[in-house]
Amino acid sequence: MMSKAAATVSALKTWILLIAMSAVVILMLLWIAGVFHEKVSQSAGGSSESSATAASTRTAVATLTRHQRVETFSGTVRPVHESAVASRLLARVVEVLVTAGQAVQKDDVLIRLDDADLQTQFRQAEASVAVAEVQAKQAATDYERATELRKQNAVSQSEFDMAVTALKSGEAGLERARQALGEATVRLEFATIRAPMSGTIIEKSVETGDTVTPGQSLVTIYDPAKMQMIASVRESLAMKLTPGDTIPTRLESLGYECEATISEVVPEADASTRSMIVKVTGPCPPGVYSGMFGRLMIPVGEDEVLTIPVSAVRRIGQLTVVEVVEGDHAIRRNIRIGRRFDDQVEVLAGLSEGDVVTVQ
Repeated sequence: MMSKAAATVSALKTWILLIAMSAVVILMLLWIAGVFHEKVSQSAGGSSESSATAASTRTAVATLTRHQRVETFSGTVRPVHESAVASRLLARVVEVLVTAGQAVQKDDVLIRLDDADLQTQFRQAEASVAVAEVQAKQAATDYERATELRKQNAVSQSEFDMAVTALKSGEAGLERARQALGEATVRLEFATIRAPMSGTIIEKSVETGDTVTPGQSLVTIYDPAKMQMIASVRESLAMKLTPGDTIPTRLESLGYECEATISEVVPEADASTRSMIVKVTGPCPPGVYSGMFGRLMIPVGEDEVLTIPVSAVRRIGQLTVVEVVEGDHAIRRNIRIGRRFDDQVEVLAGLSEGDVVTVQ
């Protein structure tokens, strides 16, 4: 008897536990489904009545206004002036004086190359000029003497002609030596790499000890004082743009907007994208770097849009709602919004012109 009673009690406890667990699961499912949250009960027109009255709240009227319609095109910031400084020699780098991001002035020394051979050639050219000057001076002296003797018929015509030839040869030799010295001087200057303009170093491609070749890029420098934005614009719109016109631009990372001037519309369309390159320039705020992302916002006309104050819009979960004043009550209504214009927002659906809404 005791054994049967114990079994009955155990079975009863098991059923009670199962019922309790089922109840907990059901309550959790109802909570997730939002049964215990405030609902926006929809009427046939997609609205519900709020408990608040319109008499104690501020209101605004949904109005039709005209706003500029724009098309947006992605662009990239690039310098107007950028220069890749290359080597003109086959030589070893003995000193690098700059790093990426460093500001430099025109003619500042950037890199020094090994110039031992060039120094030797330069000194040889100087010595050649000295020898040529002596020879030319001697030839000039001989010519003057021959001229005086010829006047006195003390030398033959052939001897006089030889003096003239020696003079011309000496002068030509001196000129050739001077030209060689100039060439040696220029080649020696090639060993000192200088900044072609004032700007900022954005790339350094060599280190001390590297061997560089003619034409190899060593550093890249750009002028940060004048930047431009380059964008691909659909050809039908780009053809309507004129250099000198101003259009709005925006630098996303800086949150900076300004009126930029169209500097160039490249007269060539990309066959794959049917677009043309448009370049604009404008005032550069601090912190603008080459390669930054921006947008061109090109006006293409005006639209008549329905707007209400941003403060009238409320969000409940995934819904965007407003409270529309109807008589003495505010009726909650779902809407769909679009673009924002300062403190106003465009209403795409859910309201009509003249509707009165409450504002917070």
